[in-house]
Amino acid sequence: MSQQETVAPELSPKKKVRKEIGDKVAGALADYKKELGEKALATHVRQFSKLISRDLLKISKKREKTAKKGRVKKATKATKATKAPAKQ
Repeated sequence: MSQQETVAPELSPKKKVRKEIGDKVAGALADYKKELGEKALATHVRQFSKLISRDLLKISKKREKTAKKGRVKKATKATKATKAPAKQ
């Protein structure tokens, strides 16, 4: 029998951001681990990272949308200026 290596699937960008936020917050709040308990702190950090990543996703989508609108408006203004004949 041959041994088959299993490759771990790569995390989606959303989950990757959530994990990074969780690691940073858990490191910053390491002092409170004794007071709250490891399980309670992990639960709160997970909830916090979900909220932050959700807001970051909304903001990035909004920026992309406004950037696209800005490009379209600039392009339409440029075409109108070149197509319209000069009136005297």
